[in-house]
Amino acid sequence: MAKRRGNNEGSLFQRKDGRWVAQATVQGQPVSKYFKTQKEGREWLKNILAQVDEGLTFLGTQTSVSAYLEEWLKVIPMTVRPKTATQYAQIVHQHICPSLGKTKLKDLRPDMIQSLYNAKLSDGIGARTVSLIHAVLHKALNYALKMGMIVRNPADAVTKPKSRRAEMHTLDDTQARNFLLAAQESRLYALYHVAISTGLRIGELLGLKWSDLDWTTHKISVQRQLQRLTGKGLVFSEPKTRAGRRVIVLGKSTINVLHEHFDDQFEERKQADKEWNKLDLIFVSSEGTPLDQRNVTRDYKEILKKAGCPEIRFHDLRHTAASLMLQQNVHPKVVQERLGHSDISLTLNTYSHVMPGMQEEAASKMDELLTLVDVKDELESSKKKEKVGKPETIKGG
Repeated sequence: MAKRRGNNEGSLFQRKDGRWVAQATVQGQPVSKYFKTQKEGREWLKNILAQVDEGLTFLGTQTSVSAYLEEWLKVIPMTVRPKTATQYAQIVHQHICPSLGKTKLKDLRPDMIQSLYNAKLSDGIGARTVSLIHAVLHKALNYALKMGMIVRNPADAVTKPKSRRAEMHTLDDTQARNFLLAAQESRLYALYHVAISTGLRIGELLGLKWSDLDWTTHKISVQRQLQRLTGKGLVFSEPKTRAGRRVIVLGKSTINVLHEHFDDQFEERKQADKEWNKLDLIFVSSEGTPLDQRNVTRDYKEILKKAGCPEIRFHDLRHTAASLMLQQNVHPKVVQERLGHSDISLTLNTYSHVMPGMQEEAASKMDELLTLVDVKDELESSKKKEKVGKPETIKGG
């Protein structure tokens, strides 16, 4: 009876057709591969036995990149938001699997990954998209590392492209007012007003409910967002981060706009009667159903043209709000909290273009505070004034 090989044991022999067969045992299971030369077989055997020493499992030797990623995509929804999981799946199926899918997971090398990135860039795919491909693949391989399916993450050794920050476009104060003037005839006027006054994301705006608004304190709670997910339609989800769940104070004019909006919605609701969708949402369609971002964007672009404003994204209203707040000397910490940024450094780095004027103002105020005054001259000047103002004393007999 032949002796069964254990881990760290292997063999190399030549077949009658001239090919070389390398065999190893991983977790009691045989693993083999064919090679044209003895040298190639010996290198493979040396490599796989070294990986077994470092914890490689049998599953890791048999699984292709494509098969592994499909299993990983079933796990990832438990750790990220639904929209993020959908984006991961899109990147895996559209960008990673077509190029690397047939490769065995244990055979995936940094140069293969680097070639994928280089090819994407050559095909005109943007650096930001390639950076996202890297982020997804690196995250997936880290999980494989924890599971013992690989002994090192090959994506660690790859050079990812630096994505340039997209140029920010905002409305100045005059343009913002012109935009709101042009929007007054739109049934979404209140949405635009709240967007510019708070800096809320479009998903956060569409997820607001009347129960989130305290009419007395003028505070509104951001607790959910409305998003469209492939295959699921419009769904509600939690904010992106813990800081995204926040309470924002609204100004009096914004509260007045919402009062008018509430009255208008009440009339629409009476006309719709039983057909009205009772979700308690602040911003809804004329039938009371959740608003689709695409419909909002269509109306928004028409108003931009009507107002003579530059064509900027709806998300740029968020940047507009932040820029206007900082220009009005609102403390960056307050701006951070209103925007829902998890760290103030993100706010400062994102809106550093607004800072130059504030820097000059700060320098001027510090100069004024620290300007040295010659105390001696001040005292002499004060004595002269006292002497001039003091009445003469007349000596009498």
